[in-house]
Amino acid sequence: MTEGLKDEYDAVVVGGGAAGLNGALMLARSRRSVVVIDAGAPRNAPADGVHGLLGHDGLPPTELLRRGRAEVRRYGGEVVDGDVTTATKDGDGFAVTLADGRTTWARRLLVTTGLVDELPDVAGLRERWGRDVVHCPYCHGWEVRDRAIGILASGPAAVHQAMLFRQLSDDVVLFAHTTEGPPEDQAALLAARGVDVVTGEVAALVIEDDHIVGVRLTDGRVVERDVVAVGARMRARSGVLSDLGLRAVEHPSGMGEHVPSDATGRTDVPGVWVAGNVTDLSAQVGAAAAAGALAGAHLNADLVADDAQRALEATRLTA
Repeated sequence: MTEGLKDEYDAVVVGGGAAGLNGALMLARSRRSVVVIDAGAPRNAPADGVHGLLGHDGLPPTELLRRGRAEVRRYGGEVVDGDVTTATKDGDGFAVTLADGRTTWARRLLVTTGLVDELPDVAGLRERWGRDVVHCPYCHGWEVRDRAIGILASGPAAVHQAMLFRQLSDDVVLFAHTTEGPPEDQAALLAARGVDVVTGEVAALVIEDDHIVGVRLTDGRVVERDVVAVGARMRARSGVLSDLGLRAVEHPSGMGEHVPSDATGRTDVPGVWVAGNVTDLSAQVGAAAAAGALAGAHLNADLVADDAQRALEATRLTA
């Protein structure tokens, strides 16, 4: 037994966000030996609060995770800080290795490692991410209502994003940036809603007193804005699954890359489930938590069936 990590578990959960913790909670409440191994790099770390989550609206992300960890531990589950680098098939389970050399073994795996937001190469965008550079009108829209909002086009969903933010503010501008701009029919819809389209490539955000005050184009023009919304390309953190033959593929929506699974989170590799943003790119915190709970329940049911089969075989051997 290594420090803080047992030699084996019924289930190892890789990733300790909402999906991973809720999956572990279901497993721990089912009296399964389960450990959550978390690298401590949540996607929503820059955000001030989690929004749209019933009963917890506005709760700081770190507090939500603190409560989740405590709930998992209340039922005997474990939460360990660490970065899982590899998971490989080992007998009828999986060998799990951490970056610091620690190892463990699991009968089943639940991978909830989330995704990485790949932002356009615009100066200032990454530094303001999660503050006055946002992406989701449901996560951040209320907080930026009635402000001057700029939509930075980065793909075909830009017009849809602009229309959603127009619901929250009368002052919305769409920056075509490196795209050709919206087609004629969509441009007409934007015009009808009072959304101007600014052509030309965006060079940088203009920051004063730790706030966005404008968007500068490569031709030198500056358009006054308070907030910038951008649809980042989303890429699943799937590296830990590669040795099992599971890799991220292009999502049908064109939003990025995800790890395919069925509705319960079951992957093509027997014994491996995924949940949250690693498979569902658009899942908010509530949806990710629900997916983790569903995956945890189905993972437990799979273990129940395995336990019953093993017991039956043992009975036959002793008969």
